[in-house]
Formats: sequence, structure tokens, C-alpha cells
Amino acid sequence: MTPKPAPGAKADRVDDRATKTSNGTGCGGREDLLAENARLQAALQDAERQIAALRAEIREDPLTGLLNRRGFDAELERAFDMVRRYGSDVALLFVDLDDFKAINDRYGHAIGDMALMHTAALLTAHVRRSDIVSRIGGDEFAVLLWHSSGAEAQAKARSLTQAFATGALDAAGARIALGASIGVSVIDPEDPGPDAVLSRADKAMYANKDTRT
Repeated sequence: MTPKPAPGAKADRVDDRATKTSNGTGCGGREDLLAENARLQAALQDAERQIAALRAEIREDPLTGLLNRRGFDAELERAFDMVRRYGSDVALLFVDLDDFKAINDRYGHAIGDMALMHTAALLTAHVRRSDIVSRIGGDEFAVLLWHSSGAEAQAKARSLTQAFATGALDAAGARIALGASIGVSVIDPEDPGPDAVLSRADKAMYANKDTRT
């Protein structure tokens, strides 16, 4: 027959477990919690970085690094609001590469991509840091010129046309001439909306292209 534990022996064992917990196991538990907290913090930071990257992808053209059409539309909306609220002068340049299809057909799409990147770099280099350069589709680009009157925007369009004429692309063992047709539109506070500004610039671009062909 198994002898019964002496009175107080069970309490001694409980006290002994408590002592072990306070001396060792408790510290281990706290360290585990700290490690888990650090892991969760790292996971949260990683998730935040991924979200930021996804947001950038939504607004950024992966080839040129410029704003894409979604990003441009947001900036045009902001510019339109600034003009209506504060009477700011903001102009829009609509830029379309001339004969881009011919470049693709003759040299291939890889060189065509280089031409687009060259165009992005050229436009960015010839406007102010505060201006907004975007690739809004295919071989079409748009530039928002802050604090620019119609006359100033027309002058900028002429200087950009000259920059394209002298800024050929060196690729595939050839010097590839680039050209661009540029339409100018000044945001009018009476415009019904941003789309009207873009449509006006688009029409001006085609009118400019007609004079170049």
C-alpha cells in the first residue's frame, strides 16, 4: 500500500515549483515574449514596406520611373483645385514622340524602351524640380508646369522641341534621332474639370504634329 504524503508535503512541492518559476522559468517566459514582440514588430515593418511599394507601383511607371496615368490624374486634379482656389498659374504640356512606331519596327522593342527612358530623362532634365513629368501611356508624356503662364509654357514647349532635336539617342551602334510634338494648355478655373484641360492639350499637340509633317 502506497504511503500517504506527510501533511504539508503537497504545499512544499507547490512552493518549490513557484520558486523554480521565479528563478528560471519566469525569465525564460519573459524572454520568449520579448522575442515574439520583436518578431511581430519586424513583420509589421515588412508589411508596411510592402504596402508602400504597392502604392508606388500603383502611381509609378515601371519602365521610366515617372508617374503613370493614375499618378498624373491625381496631380492634375490637385493642380486644378489649386487654380480654382488660389488662382495659381499652371500649364500642361502634352508630349507625343514622333515616329515612335518606326523606331520600334526598325530597331526592336528593346531600343524602343530605351527611347522612352531617354525621353523621360530629357523631359526631367529640362523642367524644374517642382514640375511634374508623367508617362501617361505608350509614347505619350505629360508635364505640369507650376506657376507658368501660357506664354511661358509655349516658350518651354519650344525649348523642349529643340532639346529633342539635338538630343539623339545613341543605341544599337547608331545615333537615333528623336522628335516630339507638344501641345500646350493652361488650366482655366472656368474649365468644367481636369479632363477638359487634357483634351485641349491633346488637340493642341495634334495641331503641332500637323505642322511638323
